[in-house]
Amino acid sequence: MTTPRTGAEELGDPELSGAQLAEPGAVTIIIPTFNESGNVRELLRRLTDSVPSRLPCEVVFVDDSTDDTPDVIRSAAQDCPFPVTLLHRETPVGGLGGAVVEGIKSAGSDWIVVMDADLQHPPALVPELVAAGERSGADLVVASRYIRGGSRAGLAGGYRIAVSRGATWLAKGLFPGRLRGISDPMSGFFAIRRHVVTADVLKPLGYKILLELAVRCRPEKVAEVPFVFQDRFAGESKSTAKEGLRFLGHLVALRTAAPAARMLAFGLIGLTGFVPNLLGLHLLTAAGMHYLPAEIVANQFGVGWNFLLIEVLLFRDRRGHRHWADRAGRFALLANADLLLRIPLIALFVGRLEMAVLPATTLALLTTFVLRFAATEALVYLPRKGRVGTTRPQ
Repeated sequence: MTTPRTGAEELGDPELSGAQLAEPGAVTIIIPTFNESGNVRELLRRLTDSVPSRLPCEVVFVDDSTDDTPDVIRSAAQDCPFPVTLLHRETPVGGLGGAVVEGIKSAGSDWIVVMDADLQHPPALVPELVAAGERSGADLVVASRYIRGGSRAGLAGGYRIAVSRGATWLAKGLFPGRLRGISDPMSGFFAIRRHVVTADVLKPLGYKILLELAVRCRPEKVAEVPFVFQDRFAGESKSTAKEGLRFLGHLVALRTAAPAARMLAFGLIGLTGFVPNLLGLHLLTAAGMHYLPAEIVANQFGVGWNFLLIEVLLFRDRRGHRHWADRAGRFALLANADLLLRIPLIALFVGRLEMAVLPATTLALLTTFVLRFAATEALVYLPRKGRVGTTRPQ
């Protein structure tokens, strides 16, 4: 038996080892679990009936459970004719997507299949996903509910169907190039070649890991296999409003990964700050405050609004390097310095360059905007020297 991977338990028959599986067509099945004890035995039974006779396989459970799921996995693995690895995480960083990335790092096969533990993804389809990839030469094979032969029958209720469809349209609208050929980017059931995945570039947030892989790893060729989304075997769905918000945050993070897109989003967020700014100005002047101090105070409402949106939408993954109060103070200082810098710039453009007031003001606004974006990224959200990788209170 080979030495177990760091942080993982090799379960089942000691004569079986995932390290023996690195051969063409072999598959590592990664199953993230969170309180799925009622599904594990049936899942492994169905995998045993469907997979080993058609291709070599190993199963890696990456578990974030707070119930007895790890114990059930250990017990059920004893009857499996393939290696089963249990990796239990005390801190579920990145949610289900983060669990999948941990599993990918430990995979010992050329092919990786990702599937849920609740049996809504039929285990019998695992060999077909790999076979479709081998036949077509694809790097990624997606089990799709939205091509001929597929169905979303297991989605309970019109609300979940609408949310799933809406999320699909939104993702494909934001990433038309990266998701070309993928009819179901919300699918959690897919096969991908191990060499395509660079785990270090992945920054998962929530449970839509296929979207993360397709956008960041850019597989060259994609194939699809239809599947019927099944009813959950046991337990309750993990889809919640909170997960929906995490998905939206993930979309924004992916879309603004490039500097130009990040700057555009920064500008759009800045424009929304005019609403609380003007509302605050109206309330303060209506209460009798002189318009000059009211302008200064009202500007802080806009600054606070912009800071909250930037924290949640734009730099969510860069908040661990400084305490939130430090970030807020630096952001407010830069936002107010923008006002102080703009007036001298307008005077310079008008007096020295002999520009008219309107174009001078426009140029000053653009100049201070670019400077404020660069300064915000560098002075508020980039790691401090010598502190890379540290985590501070939020």
